[in-house]
Amino acid sequence: MGSDEIVVALRAAGCVFAEEETAVLIGSAGSAAELDALVAARVAGSPLEQLVGWVDFAGLRIAVGPGVFVPRRRTELLARQVIALRPAVVVELCCGVAAVAAAVAAALPEAEVHAADHSPEALVHARENLRPDRVHGGDLDAELPPDLRGRVDVVVANAPYVPTAAIGTMPPEARDHEPHEALDGGADGLDHHRRIGALAPRWLRPGGHLLIETSRGQAAGTAAAMVGFTTEVLRDEERDGTAVLGTLSGAGSPPPRSST
Repeated sequence: MGSDEIVVALRAAGCVFAEEETAVLIGSAGSAAELDALVAARVAGSPLEQLVGWVDFAGLRIAVGPGVFVPRRRTELLARQVIALRPAVVVELCCGVAAVAAAVAAALPEAEVHAADHSPEALVHARENLRPDRVHGGDLDAELPPDLRGRVDVVVANAPYVPTAAIGTMPPEARDHEPHEALDGGADGLDHHRRIGALAPRWLRPGGHLLIETSRGQAAGTAAAMVGFTTEVLRDEERDGTAVLGTLSGAGSPPPRSST
């Protein structure tokens, strides 16, 4: 199958960036038969990133695979904001494949960067993207090293925040190929944000920061979940990203704003 034929097939399947995807598929295939199989799977609706095994995130090639949540471009807002804070110790919760942690570690090689998730499938790839000894299993913070308590500069999370009833309205690539537990944030989408807001203070140093991805419409609820923090809503219009940055009250200076 030639490149022109692939472009036509992908366009017919509704792929908006058919030319770009064609180049990625051709570059990833080791043979004509493998290329045909990749194209067929993409036309059938499998996410491109899961098929080729990587996603471009913050200028890095992040390893992904079937059955895991694929990092979105809007989540680069989290990585850029953490990097702007110049932390010495960072923990990414609900890390999935640890894209944010990997971007921070690449930009700040002197930082101690940890990541945690409970999904065995995601952790396989997280350990490809970040130092394996700094990737931890378990529910939220359950398996973090105890010696991190009270000395973390930034806790960052792209925790699930899609309201349960809204999952069925998501694009097929997400609802059919990504684990629902990586999408489902409960009735209002904020169940995980409330849990993270409650647990983060025991890990953060005085004046430390909590950064959570959210949506424009849920930002006020995410901020309300950060009890004991002063909060600021951050927006990246170019990437359509929204996050809430919290700073533990009573210590530290105001954090820098993220540029968009």
